[in-house]
Amino acid sequence: MKLLNPMPPYTLFGVDNPEYSEARIAVLPVPYDSTTSYKAGARDGPHAIIDASRNMELYSEELGTDISSIGIYTLDELMPNINSAEEMVRSISAEVSNMLESGKVPLTLGGEHTVAVGPISAMGKTRKDFTVLHFDAHSDSRDTYMGSKYSHACIMSRAREITGSGYSVGVRSTDEDGAKRYSGDILFRRDMHNMERREIVENILEHTREKIYITIDVDVLDPGEMPSTGTPEPDGLSFHELTSILKGVLARRELLGLDFTELSPIGGIVAPNFLVAKLAYMTLGYAFCMPKETK
Repeated sequence: MKLLNPMPPYTLFGVDNPEYSEARIAVLPVPYDSTTSYKAGARDGPHAIIDASRNMELYSEELGTDISSIGIYTLDELMPNINSAEEMVRSISAEVSNMLESGKVPLTLGGEHTVAVGPISAMGKTRKDFTVLHFDAHSDSRDTYMGSKYSHACIMSRAREITGSGYSVGVRSTDEDGAKRYSGDILFRRDMHNMERREIVENILEHTREKIYITIDVDVLDPGEMPSTGTPEPDGLSFHELTSILKGVLARRELLGLDFTELSPIGGIVAPNFLVAKLAYMTLGYAFCMPKETK
């Protein structure tokens, strides 16, 4: 019997998975949040993002195209490894390495921010010519936290070890040591208030290589728009600010991979889930559906 109103498939953006060989983007959901230090729940983030994304319109009036036509393949969720965060990172890295060998652009859905180290590590095994561009309310620059070098509070320390190039944007909370050691690699939110959007984009371009990996902790957004996160900070970016910055940067940079982390869904409140789904969709559009600009 044919269903009157069939739901889209359970994939990111509700699109039918293409043949894997034909996909440009490979999506890896990672429901993991074992090192969360304040409010847990990010393990439910991947499901919430995928579920919301299945109810989106896929035509982008901004870009004038159906962004999903680039070819997006959603893999099954990666089983969490609760033995240690380091083992979890290795599992993610191994999975993403397979994607890279197949020529895919990895899009990882967390989960806590620790999951970002997996794809960054996988990429760093074969190349060092990229910058990790990090959007976050927190600097995540501790060497260890709560006894682990793979805590969600340490991801930029690990990223800098892998690539030697990392730049953080939107930060408004950092530890003292991180503030002293990495202030030159951080665009603090307080400084962004006095900058025009084009100045912010130029600042990021000055601090990044031609190829970038983007990692977005959703708490970079203001809690008024993004209450669904485990470590909220006031005075965050708006959705419009963030997408405008991403659009400007991706017009001049090659995107190697990306992740979205730290969505901790709140029961009955779906708008933040839709926000992350839309943010992921538009980021892919800016990266792969716009002509590149030259300086």
